[in-house]
Amino acid sequence: MNKIKCECGHVNPEGTVLCESCGKPIDENQHLDGNDKKKLLNMRYDGTARRSQTYNKTIVDKIWSFFSSVKVGVWLIVIALFASAIGSIFPQEQYIPADAVSRDPAIFYEERYGILGQIYYQLGFHNLYSSWWYMILIALIGISLVICSLDRFVPLFRALRNQKAKRHETFLKRQRLFSQTDNITDTDMETLKQGLKKQRYHVTVEDGHILAEKGRFSRWGPYVNHIGLIIILLAALLRQTSVFYMDEYVWVREGEQKVIPGTDQAYYIENKDFIIENYDPEDEKFKDAIAKEGGIVPSNYQTNVVIYQAMKPEVTGAEPELKKIKEGSIRMNEPIKFDDYVVYQSGYQQNEFSSMTFKIHETNDAKEKSLGEFTVDFASPKSTYELENGFRVEINNYYPDYYLDDKGEPASETNYPRNPAFVMMVYPPNGSEPEISFLGIGKNIDATGENDYKVGITDFEMRDVSGLSVRRDYSLPYFIIGAIIFMIGVIQGMYWQHRRIWIRPQAGGLLLAAHTNKNWHGIKRDIEKAIAATNINMVVDQQEIDK
Repeated sequence: MNKIKCECGHVNPEGTVLCESCGKPIDENQHLDGNDKKKLLNMRYDGTARRSQTYNKTIVDKIWSFFSSVKVGVWLIVIALFASAIGSIFPQEQYIPADAVSRDPAIFYEERYGILGQIYYQLGFHNLYSSWWYMILIALIGISLVICSLDRFVPLFRALRNQKAKRHETFLKRQRLFSQTDNITDTDMETLKQGLKKQRYHVTVEDGHILAEKGRFSRWGPYVNHIGLIIILLAALLRQTSVFYMDEYVWVREGEQKVIPGTDQAYYIENKDFIIENYDPEDEKFKDAIAKEGGIVPSNYQTNVVIYQAMKPEVTGAEPELKKIKEGSIRMNEPIKFDDYVVYQSGYQQNEFSSMTFKIHETNDAKEKSLGEFTVDFASPKSTYELENGFRVEINNYYPDYYLDDKGEPASETNYPRNPAFVMMVYPPNGSEPEISFLGIGKNIDATGENDYKVGITDFEMRDVSGLSVRRDYSLPYFIIGAIIFMIGVIQGMYWQHRRIWIRPQAGGLLLAAHTNKNWHGIKRDIEKAIAATNINMVVDQQEIDK
């Protein structure tokens, strides 16, 4: 690597704009930060060499230079924001409503939003935030933040660590705030130093040259911001893994005990009872709002549950013993928590059939006297039912949620017994050929028109079903930590300023120059107070050095 030796004797790395020791501009590198003899010095990194502006030979150098550009980082963020906006046009797959006609995204988006929904689904926007290209985009933003930070942090750290009181005359004259005083006394110099110390400046003296500095830590604010953002981005990436984030949905019927998905069969949940409460339509407080809704308005959804933990069985393959660890109620916005899991009330289905009882009677019997009965349990329906009187009934087809499709063929809209229908084969005791019947709610069809026996519904039981969301989120603490660090950086960089004042003795007088990263009025006021009782000239704000 080429070295640049300044007239002061200090050897600077290639790409240095201002000498690290005396601050004298390096003539051949003035183009790097826009330093021109007709303009004030660019003091952003005190002229220290930056890697992105020094090396550009290998592929690594070119990649580093590309990602170190602030413009590239801004464009990546803009693209991510635009993509995120597209992902919020329609609900993501995991937020498809529980009461939707179908939670299958291939059906839901087209049915609910028409052709736009179909295009949205086919382009993969229904899972946008977990898509590979969105993850790559977030990763690129993180890479840009890391490289941008390192490209600027390292030279800034080196520059601020080696602050010198003794600076070249050109360095002072090309600062924005500058003044020259021809005649001063020792008393004036001492008064100036004490005035700066009273304003909490750290004063360094080197061969009669003075550097007064305060608020240096504020320069690290943007880099603290970047650390916070990088932690947030890492948390966003980790949140897409099952280790750090889990969001499952489960339907649990009243009286049913079910394994909680995503827990590796370590936990079970039992639905003791589902309760729904409605607002009183005659209540004066809500009467108008309920009338506007045009129907019953629920005031509370509640599922009373018991949470069990599966204990490891002593014998391999045996059923695990369940230990009750929590019992309580789940309401809207009032989840139940256990270990690292949170269970929310997210949906419900009322009046779902739990069982149906059927009887067999002779077709021509007006009194429909029962020849035998059997009960179908929808939780575990059998394919064959043997009656005591010798009848045998086989369920040839079962449609839990019966409807006729576009071709007029029977089908089931869902797998839940909301409108059950059956094709039954009835075998009489005499062993003759079976009779075929189609049976459903309000339907009893003799398939051949010659059946001697008929099947009828005598009783049924119904129950409610709770839709529960189960979540576990290990990434949330990282989001919180990243947000706190980001806010610390914002406060650090917003409410403090890095102020520096250089004083160079010169032939019975002095040169005084000052620089701050912001709030120039504040540093002018500090200088004015420090020189109030002296003959030192007030600094002039020279935005441009005259040609």
